[in-house]
Amino acid sequence: MAAGGVAGGKTVAAQRDAWIRFEDEAGQTLRPPKARTWGRRGETPVIPVSGKGSGRVSIARLVCVKPGRRSRLIYRTITHRGRKNERRSFAEADDIALLDAAHQQLGGPIVLVWDNLNTHISAAMRQMINGRDWLHVIRLPAYTPDLNPTEQVWSHLKRSIGNLAARGVDHLQAIVKNRLKRIQYRADLLDSFLAHTGLTLEPDST
Repeated sequence: MAAGGVAGGKTVAAQRDAWIRFEDEAGQTLRPPKARTWGRRGETPVIPVSGKGSGRVSIARLVCVKPGRRSRLIYRTITHRGRKNERRSFAEADDIALLDAAHQQLGGPIVLVWDNLNTHISAAMRQMINGRDWLHVIRLPAYTPDLNPTEQVWSHLKRSIGNLAARGVDHLQAIVKNRLKRIQYRADLLDSFLAHTGLTLEPDST
């Protein structure tokens, strides 16, 4: 399925008066993204990191758009502390719980656009999707992150925590939530993320 699948999703959304919701997941460890910074000429800035502790913050993001409505960002985080046999990413139950919460928060049907992650196409997920008549799913083609505005949310977040020396996984989670909350208040920023994909909200004319 190519970008035409997303175009078809716009038609379905218009017919159902639905929100289009783009979803993606990512994770951040205690090792910060590298970023440029200021420093004295000839002296490389050094950020001290204790090296103690482990863990990872997983983030699931929904960019929600609808013609005539303010764009929204809905997210959930899960903190992983490096314990034995602990899952390092969102499970099917976590994904569907986020979708249920978004449905309750915004109301109305959902056209969901996401990738082919194994938890998105599993038998358990298909069963949960089939049990929700308000949910219509469009799968993105492989290797097309440029069609998903949530990728720009992740890029913006990584830049905002560049060179961050978190004291531990709880501190990292607090910082990530703070940065995501800032994005939530910027509908114009969310609109720019959608514009970056080249997609529009209106169904294509036939």
